[in-house]
Amino acid sequence: MEWFQGGLTIGVLVVIFVGLVRNYAADSLLIGGAVVLCVAGVISPEEAFAGFSNHGMLTVAALFVVTAALAETGALAILGRWFLGRARTEGSVLARMSLSITAASAFLNNTPIVAMFIPVVNQWCRANGKAPSRLLIPVSYFAILGGTCTLIGTSTNLVVNGMMTDAYRADPVAHAALRPMGLFEMSMVGIPYAIVGIAYILILGRRLLPERKGFMEQMNESAREYLANMEVQPGCGLVGVTVADAGLRRLDGLYLLEIQRGDEVIAPVEPTIPIRDGDLLTFTGAVQHIVDLERIPGLHPIADPHYEHRAAERRGHMLFEAVMSNRSPLLGQTIRDSNFRARYNAAVVAVNRGGERLKGRVGDIVLRPGDTLLLQAGPHFRAAHRSNPDFYLISGVDDSRAVRDDRAVLSLILLGLLVALMATGLVPIVVAAFLVAGLMIATNCISLGDARESIDLSTLLTICAAFGISKALMNSGVAYHVAHLFTATAGQWGPYALLAAMYLMTSIFTEVVTNNAAAALMFPFAVSMAQQADLSPRPFVIAVAFAASASFVTPLGYQTNLMVLGPGGYKVTDFARIGLPISLVLWIMGTVLIPIAWPF
Repeated sequence: MEWFQGGLTIGVLVVIFVGLVRNYAADSLLIGGAVVLCVAGVISPEEAFAGFSNHGMLTVAALFVVTAALAETGALAILGRWFLGRARTEGSVLARMSLSITAASAFLNNTPIVAMFIPVVNQWCRANGKAPSRLLIPVSYFAILGGTCTLIGTSTNLVVNGMMTDAYRADPVAHAALRPMGLFEMSMVGIPYAIVGIAYILILGRRLLPERKGFMEQMNESAREYLANMEVQPGCGLVGVTVADAGLRRLDGLYLLEIQRGDEVIAPVEPTIPIRDGDLLTFTGAVQHIVDLERIPGLHPIADPHYEHRAAERRGHMLFEAVMSNRSPLLGQTIRDSNFRARYNAAVVAVNRGGERLKGRVGDIVLRPGDTLLLQAGPHFRAAHRSNPDFYLISGVDDSRAVRDDRAVLSLILLGLLVALMATGLVPIVVAAFLVAGLMIATNCISLGDARESIDLSTLLTICAAFGISKALMNSGVAYHVAHLFTATAGQWGPYALLAAMYLMTSIFTEVVTNNAAAALMFPFAVSMAQQADLSPRPFVIAVAFAASASFVTPLGYQTNLMVLGPGGYKVTDFARIGLPISLVLWIMGTVLIPIAWPF
């Protein structure tokens, strides 16, 4: 019976592996594999679905909400712009990002941090005439390096810690070495990892970065050009800063036409002119750049006097593009006089008219057939007006929701509370994560609906199913026999060779599948290998955590690598050229440092 279970487990594992390489959905593959193994009796139903109650998985779910709340309030964007400051050279931006992204990723989920920094970096590149491909791979790599520094830095660490916790609770005596990790336990090797990785990127890696146009840069060459008015509100970070220092002078795809200051109109706009509270800035540019402007706290769109100071009303709203039809009753009227907001419950943010460059205030534009309006409205605007004969076409603009910037400071305070609770151990990590996630919802940093949407169900299902398959590897004896093979070959050169083999096997696996699946599937091999060599399993499972997290060679192994692939205009070979040296260096470092921090 054992040979049947072992053969079936290996067969299921091979099918999952091939499916992942061919980019099939990881959650579907792993859940399907767990169900097959459960039906065959390799694992019990309780073992197949035990991952749904694992503390590591639950902590990951809560941290999705916490990080989404920080993004929703604009706190992450504020931190990103603050850390970049007024950097003017590529080297200074890389140096600033190496500190800010690495530090933030040590305590927050990597994915939203990279998602937040991509538009910040793109905006800097547009303002300074640089190619995003020179900076976006480092954004992903810094996030990965930061994630290795603490227990909560990446979901991979939490997955490994969750499996350690389950094994320890099942048999505290036999698995004493697998006691749960502390918040900063991984810092003993994670911080040296980050230092060496950052040094490599700043000194050598940057020389290997290509200079290419990203997807958005290619699209901007034929993008529609809108006219938009933005008002500088009290407290805006641009107040007192010159146009040049604010990065508004050399914007690729966006042009500052004029500044209206009271009754004075400043045009053309000189780079030395300081921005003042109450200034009305008139821009012309592509829609995505208008969205970027809206993300700057204190810089609000204005089209009519009823829309000027209703920032709170824009929360939960998004941008839509609507084309005026020749049957609209508003044709021939200015936007200000048309009472557009009352009629459609939407505010006009910007206007495009074919290839014509519009000037002046948006509210003074006389509407014509074919004009494309950029509208701020509730999420149901398209459904409500898609059959309205006043418009030819209505489409939504991605990533255009307004942030809850009045909650930014509060969300950062709650983040500090989370770190304090986890560091002091006053409550279990999973409890601290759910407590702060609940406070984020209760204090309106994020709505309940948005909190639900922020939870990446696919990632959680992948983690849970991987736990079941990991248990099948133990029950069927596959983990034992594979570990015995490694022990008999690499083990003859000593424990360091065994650890190096374990790290390398995990690293290769994570580069072609996913980091969380690789960690969960390699965990039983690490434990069995250590037990057969009569060594402590702790350094081996720690090696699995580091190797599964440090994915630099392909864009497939880590989600943040995939996120920068398109915006940077990268090729897959770019990751291999830049990431392979750092992976080899960290492999050697891990083999040397892990046994020092966690002795055999």
